[in-house]
Amino acid sequence: MHTLVLVLHVVAAIGIVVLVLLQHGKGADMGAAFGSGSAGSLFGSAGASNFLSKTTAILAATFFVTSLGLTYLSAPTRTGGVTEGLAIPAGKTDAAPAAPAPSAPAPAGDSGGKSTEIPK
Repeated sequence: MHTLVLVLHVVAAIGIVVLVLLQHGKGADMGAAFGSGSAGSLFGSAGASNFLSKTTAILAATFFVTSLGLTYLSAPTRTGGVTEGLAIPAGKTDAAPAAPAPSAPAPAGDSGGKSTEIPK
């Protein structure tokens, strides 16, 4: 099934590329629009769609559907919920780790032989 959807996806992609390259662009007559009276059709309605644009739309819809199908078929199958992998193993607790024991404070006048001055 995966191979069939993949082949259909590639055929739709190649078909879209070919049909888009074959179509006449809407702004293709722009050079003639500035010197002639065809400026009304430049920004006006496109009119009825022809065979190439309808076929391109069908192939684009096919491309999107096969993209979703390939995503669905390629995803790993899961039997549980999204939190299934987060279960705490037996023997583990929710207790926080023990804090380290505080070390003995240094005497008030003793800096341990280290200077506390900030160098400039």
